[in-house]
Amino acid sequence: MKVLSLRLLLPIAALLVAFGPNPARAQAPLEPAQMSPRTAFYLIWHGVPSPDVRKANSLLALWDDPDFAPVSSAMVSNLMGSSAEKTPKEKLIADEIQQYAALLENSFTIGYVSEPQRRAASNAGGSLNSKPAWNGMFLVYDRTGKEVLLSKAVLRLRTEEKEAPRLSQVTIGGAQVLKAEGKSGISYWAEHGKYAVSTGERSVMEEILGRLDGKLRGAASLTQSAAYQEAQANLGSGLIEFFLRIPDLENLAADSKAGTFQVRPLLDAAGVAALHSVSGHVSFEGAKTHVQAALLGDAATGTPFDVWATGQSSLASLSFVPVDAVSYTSAQLNFLGIYNTVKRVARAAFPQAQQGNADLLDTIAQHKLGMPAAEALELLTGEFASMQTSASMDSTKQVYFLGIRKRPETLKLMRTVFSDQITSERNEDDITFLKISLGGKQGSTQWNSFNLAVAPDMILGANRVETLREVLAHRAHASAVEGLATAPQFQAGRAKFPEHLNGLSYFDFQKVDWQALKDRWIEEAKKSPVARTMNSSQNVVPSSAPDWLAQCNPQVFSRHLHYSVSVSWKDSKGIHWDQWVE
Repeated sequence: MKVLSLRLLLPIAALLVAFGPNPARAQAPLEPAQMSPRTAFYLIWHGVPSPDVRKANSLLALWDDPDFAPVSSAMVSNLMGSSAEKTPKEKLIADEIQQYAALLENSFTIGYVSEPQRRAASNAGGSLNSKPAWNGMFLVYDRTGKEVLLSKAVLRLRTEEKEAPRLSQVTIGGAQVLKAEGKSGISYWAEHGKYAVSTGERSVMEEILGRLDGKLRGAASLTQSAAYQEAQANLGSGLIEFFLRIPDLENLAADSKAGTFQVRPLLDAAGVAALHSVSGHVSFEGAKTHVQAALLGDAATGTPFDVWATGQSSLASLSFVPVDAVSYTSAQLNFLGIYNTVKRVARAAFPQAQQGNADLLDTIAQHKLGMPAAEALELLTGEFASMQTSASMDSTKQVYFLGIRKRPETLKLMRTVFSDQITSERNEDDITFLKISLGGKQGSTQWNSFNLAVAPDMILGANRVETLREVLAHRAHASAVEGLATAPQFQAGRAKFPEHLNGLSYFDFQKVDWQALKDRWIEEAKKSPVARTMNSSQNVVPSSAPDWLAQCNPQVFSRHLHYSVSVSWKDSKGIHWDQWVE
């Protein structure tokens, strides 16, 4: 029953998660305060919001717009799998998806309870077949008003089983529970008061029923764990919230071996013990949708948090971006921190007598780069950015940025790395233009290339050199030409977040020419090798282009979408992500 119910609810919920935040936080069937302290993961869905709420929110209004129906139908179809891969029964399920979507009007909680340590220790000491694998997944669904539809859905999905499970009634915690035994294992299903409960373990079912009935009032719960309390500020609101507690290192990997290597030393070297949890929620304020998430832990040096840079108050690439840019994204990574982590793990992978093998990384880098890897990485600031200035999202107008230090040394490194792929190089004032072959080497036929411009603090890349010149001209006259950083909408969005950021993304939906974008996509589909072999009329999109593209009215996007701004930052507690969409 558990697998059947999840297969029904999760595909529908996955669609509505992105487009259906709820302003009012309804009571969840199973709240964190009612969950077992061994709960390693949970996801709470608070139910589909009312029509008035949906109409007020930009993303929900887009989803409900009839002109968006071809896109939403395609999303459902893709989520359910391609038609060619479906059995007749699965196709029927896809056709009935709208009917079963009504189940999402009610709330539910999905989660996973870790295996008890005593049982885990017993399994480790016994034979592999002494006990079945632990299956701690559970579902608690508020079936109020949906009893008939839920029963129909479960029965309908049960008919898909290739081999009918063996069913029996058992009593657990004083309640009648349906036990299903099949090739995939054992599951339990109970309709207990207004709740439907499904689990993969008898002990988990007993505990959940006891907590729902209040029999375990005062017992330890998830909310008392240090990981949950650390993440609590990021939980407790929105249409959906989720929490994943990263297991302790002792439980994540004992001293078992993977091949000739022990797992525990590798995890120790990577600093995995510093990771505590992943959490987040989706909510909205009127027309705006708000998404927050965090990876929390001890963000010290020598841990996985070394992947991210500490952040800056001003982004060097932003000075290149004109005010009419459609989109801009910047991220800052700690390349040296990543390299040091790889070296630590590599060193831990070898026995003491073979530690010299770990130094091969430095040797290979020295040979390929012409300088030590650490020295090469120090030439990069860690900032990687991109922007788009074309209203039709033309790829020739897409520009990429890579922050650098010490321009002469960087040019030397680039000449070494690209060597015979450089087909031309010329200097103009303090800018060096390079053309890099992406297909074939110097002296052979060049069928594809990419253009780079090396400025004192930045490497710019684009398909066309003319695009690079436009961007550089904007930077040269920044005092006379307004940039994106001066746009009121951009400033308003940026003001919501901390001063020092290691990631920022902005998209102005109103600057997109949606009809031109659609026309360009269709034209590109016609040029594809598959499309050229098709005999199609002018009024029919070639088979290589999706049907929804031909059927969708592109103006539906401009009616509902305005802009999106998202950021990330790092502090002593971890990495945080925050996004607003209107």
